Amino acid sequence: MAGCERRADRGFVTAESAMVLPVLVMFAMALVWGLLVVAAQIRCVDAARAGARAAARQDPADAVVQVARQAAPPGAQITVSREAGQVRVVVAARPPVLHGLPFELREEAVAAAEETVEVAT
Repeated sequence: MAGCERRADRGFVTAESAMVLPVLVMFAMALVWGLLVVAAQIRCVDAARAGARAAARQDPADAVVQVARQAAPPGAQITVSREAGQVRVVVAARPPVLHGLPFELREEAVAAAEETVEVAT
């Protein structure tokens, strides 16, 4: 009887492995994608802050966009606006790897515009 039970159990480990391994691979891929999204979000935060600092110093708009683009993820859209003594920089990017997803990474930074005093020479 003991020999019959061993033969009946043969192949269960293979079947269980065939079911579990794809799930583990998908889970690992989801974790890696999540880390890539978090890293891209952090880059958006850094880009918005750098752009807001540059805009607050009264740098030209194209220089502000260039500073923000250096820190932003590839393909990010950068918007700079000035309102009543404040500057606002918005950085929006698509999530990495899976570009077809219906959401975007978006971060904005606001800074008080510094007043510049020009001295006539």
